[in-house]
Amino acid sequence: MPMRSARPNRWYRPDLKPRARLLRRDPTPAERKLWYEFLSSHHEKFTRQKPIGNYIADFYCAQKRLVIEVDGDSHFSDQGQHHDAKRTRALGSDGIRVLRFTNAEVAEQFEAVCERIEEALSRASEKT
Repeated sequence: MPMRSARPNRWYRPDLKPRARLLRRDPTPAERKLWYEFLSSHHEKFTRQKPIGNYIADFYCAQKRLVIEVDGDSHFSDQGQHHDAKRTRALGSDGIRVLRFTNAEVAEQFEAVCERIEEALSRASEKT
């Protein structure tokens, strides 16, 4: 019989699953580009719109404990920035690193975005 973790999976919220499915079906153009042109075929496994705790991450690599967020206009308001900071702290408290890009960065500086993701994955490998 497999050994169970002493710590319950506090990060799983089944009630977020339907919303995550909807987000997967209707990605933003920047999310679509990043997924289909880079992350979907990456040698590290990424998942899209992954429920983690109280949040849904745009992209998540469980092996490297890395979240990638692609932020649109709603993230630039004071309220949006406050929410993002709270989310980053919550995920960080469990050892998950958050890497953020704007829609414009993905659209206009795609290679630089991909390089930053590779760097973050490499740093994560050095820690494991």
